[in-house]
Amino acid sequence: MSDGMTIRENFEKREKNFMSPFGCRSADSKGREKAEGACPIRTAFQVDRDRIVYSNAFRRLKHKTQVFLRPLGDEYRTRLTHTLEVAQIARTIARAMFLNEDLAEAIALGHDLGHTPFGHGGETVLKEIFSAQFSHHSQSLRVVDVLENDGKGLSLTWEVRDGILKHSKGYGKIIPDDPTELAGTIEGRVVRIADIMAYLNHDLDDAIRSGVIRSAQVPDVCERTLGNTHWERATTMIKDLVFSSGPDSDEFVLSMSDDVFGAMASLRKFLYDNVYRSPLVHNEFIKAKKILSELYAYFLDQGAMLEQELSGMEMGGIYRNGDSRERIVCDLIASMTDRYAMALYERIFFPSPQV
Repeated sequence: MSDGMTIRENFEKREKNFMSPFGCRSADSKGREKAEGACPIRTAFQVDRDRIVYSNAFRRLKHKTQVFLRPLGDEYRTRLTHTLEVAQIARTIARAMFLNEDLAEAIALGHDLGHTPFGHGGETVLKEIFSAQFSHHSQSLRVVDVLENDGKGLSLTWEVRDGILKHSKGYGKIIPDDPTELAGTIEGRVVRIADIMAYLNHDLDDAIRSGVIRSAQVPDVCERTLGNTHWERATTMIKDLVFSSGPDSDEFVLSMSDDVFGAMASLRKFLYDNVYRSPLVHNEFIKAKKILSELYAYFLDQGAMLEQELSGMEMGGIYRNGDSRERIVCDLIASMTDRYAMALYERIFFPSPQV
C-alpha cells in the first residue's frame, strides 16, 4: 500500500488509469440497496463475484442440465461448465476492450443461478403451471436478492444485478435494437453476447458427440466463416466482436461484421431446428415436464412436506413476507438440480419395496 491507501483504493486508482472511459469503474458503482462498508482488499465487483461463487445456487449448477439430460459422458456440458465458459469469454472480451473484467465476470457467473432443472424444458413448465411471466433471468435475480443467505440475499451491486436480469435473449436478436433490452453497462452487454458465443460452440460440440447431429450437417457457411473446431469458432467470434466494436459519438457500440454475425445466426437457427427441437431432446424434456408438474402439484397440496423440503435445501427461513404457496413451490422447484428432482419424484410417487 502507498500513501495510506487500502489495497482496494489502489486498485480503483489503477482502474481509473487504464480503463476505457466507457467501462464501469468499481468506484463509480451505483452501490447496493443496503449500504455496507467497503472491503479493504476487494473492489465492489470482486466482492460480488466471490459472493456468487460461494452461494448454494452456484454449486447446484453442476447438476443442472445444459441441453442433454443426465448425459453419460463426463465431457458433456452442465449449466456450471456453461457458466464458466461464458465467464471466460466475457473476461477475454472485457480485457481486450479495456472494460471492467471483474464486473463482466461477476455478471457471467451469476447469469444462470435461477435456471430450472432440466434446462429450458423446466423453464417452460413453470411458465405453464406457475406464471407466463416466469423466466430464468428474473429468477436468477430473485435468487441473489431473496433466496440466498436465508432470505437476506447476496446484496449485490446494481450493475451486477442489472446485468443478470438483462442477459437473456431467448431466440431474439443477438445484439438487440431495443434499448430497454440492453444492460446499463457495456460489461453487461458483453455478457449477453458471450453467453450466445458459449452455447453456440459447446451445444454444437455436445450435439455431435451425442449423435443427435453429424458434423456434415452443419451449414457450410458456419464452418467456412467460423471454423471447424471449438477453438477456431470461439476465436473468430471474439476477435470479430473486439475489432468491429468501438466508440460512436458519445457511446460505445458493440458490433460484428456481417459475415460473422450472419454465420452465428445461421448456426443458432440450425441448432434450434436440429438439436433443441429434435425428437431425441424433445422427448426427454416431455418426461422432465411430467416430473416437475407432478412435484409442483404435490407440494401445493402437502404443506408439511413442503416445509421439510425447504428446510433440507436451506430455504426454510426465507418466506416471511406473505409469499403465496405457488410462489414458494415455484422457488423450490426452480432451485432443484436434475438428479434431486428425479430422486424426489421416485421417493414420492414410486412404490417402496417391501422387505
